[in-house]
Amino acid sequence: MSPGRRAGEPLPVRITRSSFCYWRRRAAAWAARQAADARLAVRIRAVHRESDGTYGVPRITAELRDEGERVNHKRVARVMRQAGLAGLRRRLGLLRFDGHQRSGAWAPEG
Repeated sequence: MSPGRRAGEPLPVRITRSSFCYWRRRAAAWAARQAADARLAVRIRAVHRESDGTYGVPRITAELRDEGERVNHKRVARVMRQAGLAGLRRRLGLLRFDGHQRSGAWAPEG
């Protein structure tokens, strides 16, 4: 226990007055942004579900813009990351063989 302090008394937080006032002014804007992000997350989940989980940030951004939503791809990426959503990635350079890779025969599709 430090001198001049009673037991159970909280420790003083050393923060400048200007920082505290800035935090207090920004609290409403921060809450509004959180609410807007939550609404956007619902719409992103809907588009992601409609695409069977294949659409990523660029396509979801395009879909939202087609619906009239003014949204940035960086914001969509952030909200998707926070929601744990991701689109499917193309697997380039993958070849399907019928088990005999040396022969070079392609496996039938389907």
